[in-house]
Amino acid sequence: MQYSQDDENFPLTRFESMLKTNNILFFDSNEFENIIHHYLENGKIALSKRAIKLGLEQHPSSINLRLFQVEILVIENKFEEADDLLDRLHNLEPTNEEIFIQKANVLSKQDKHQQAIDTLLVAIEMSSTPHDDADLHALVGMEYLFLDQFENAIIYFKKCLESDTSDYSALHNIVYCYDFLNQNSEAIEYLNWYLNTNPYCEVAWHQLGRQYLTINEYAKANSALDFAIISDDTFVGAYIEKGKVLEKLKKYEEAIENYKITLALEDPTSFALLRIGKCYAKLGHDDLAIQFFKKTIDEDPILDKGWIAITKFYMKRLNYQKALYYINKAVIIDGENVNYWKVYATINKRLNFLEEAERGYKRTLELGNYELDTWLNRSDVLTTLGEYEGAIFNLIQASEFYPENAEIEYRLAGLYFLVHQTEEGRFHLKNATQLNIDYNFIISELFPQLTDRPMIKAIISEGKKASN
Repeated sequence: MQYSQDDENFPLTRFESMLKTNNILFFDSNEFENIIHHYLENGKIALSKRAIKLGLEQHPSSINLRLFQVEILVIENKFEEADDLLDRLHNLEPTNEEIFIQKANVLSKQDKHQQAIDTLLVAIEMSSTPHDDADLHALVGMEYLFLDQFENAIIYFKKCLESDTSDYSALHNIVYCYDFLNQNSEAIEYLNWYLNTNPYCEVAWHQLGRQYLTINEYAKANSALDFAIISDDTFVGAYIEKGKVLEKLKKYEEAIENYKITLALEDPTSFALLRIGKCYAKLGHDDLAIQFFKKTIDEDPILDKGWIAITKFYMKRLNYQKALYYINKAVIIDGENVNYWKVYATINKRLNFLEEAERGYKRTLELGNYELDTWLNRSDVLTTLGEYEGAIFNLIQASEFYPENAEIEYRLAGLYFLVHQTEEGRFHLKNATQLNIDYNFIISELFPQLTDRPMIKAIISEGKKASN
């Protein structure tokens, strides 16, 4: 049922004044439906329930008001009660498709998606209007999405578009399914077919441009996005995608123009500001790049890409002090962001602030980033700090994630020799040379004080012979 804001305002005002005065006024059932719909749309559940109660007192045989009652029960997770009420309504009106839709909704909320689909298919058989068919097919498509049955979902979203070609959410869902299945060529084929009958559909042109961008067909992507902009010259998404395409084509000035159009069309987005900054950096306009990176973090202080971009900008130019200033600010804003701690550790290591670097690597590991480099870097920093036992413990943990790794084994060998545990040192060095003799330089690089020891020389020499 379609509701108009103007239609509902007058009965709504009367209804609310009635609630204040306790005078009982009469409303026809349609007016009650509009009032309840309005409250549900605005999340006013208590007022919805009062309107349903009063509506049913005045219109006890109204099936539609009872269906609103079902909606409330579903919102309150009272599925059994909702089911019972729907069974009673079905006995009264066995061919009312809305009852089947609500029944499917109850089943869906309980994760009984296949049963929900079967119920919706019954509603489709009963349906008499193409518009209802479109909505019902879309609902079936959504249930298939819940089941991760993307091929079936595509079938029903396509049926939805056959009944209602302007249902852009169905179009988005079709493309989403194709994306999930990595079926870019199928998505392109479908979008081209759709555009043959809907040549001015900016959403379809935009999606087509996205697909071509994914498969690196930049010229075709650019052309499709031009058509999206011709169809709607205020379509921000199309300018953003066109900017991305132009970046790929290394046309940075044109990319900036497109991103800047989006800033004029609506409130600036951190994404557009960040991309403009990156384009200026590529063009060597450092002052403008910094200006836009700063705008990015002002616009969205919790966007990690903004902080990482400005930090890495300074790192690339070997200005580690400035880089450290920004990454410190980022860490204060979000101390749980693993990307910040990785960069924090790297910068501090470059500046030879070893305690801080170690803290960064340790925090990175605590936050679940178990990359080999993180373990190795932490171990090397601890070794330089003379914390050999800590370095050994760190590497033993690393070896649980990377068993039989030569880089770990050489380091463990060196560390055990340094703490005078010769047998452990010999064991790990032999293991290391068997795994990969080419990494033996780790000993001379990290543990130069050990290189002249006869035992170490002999094991490495033996390893070289064995590998030849």
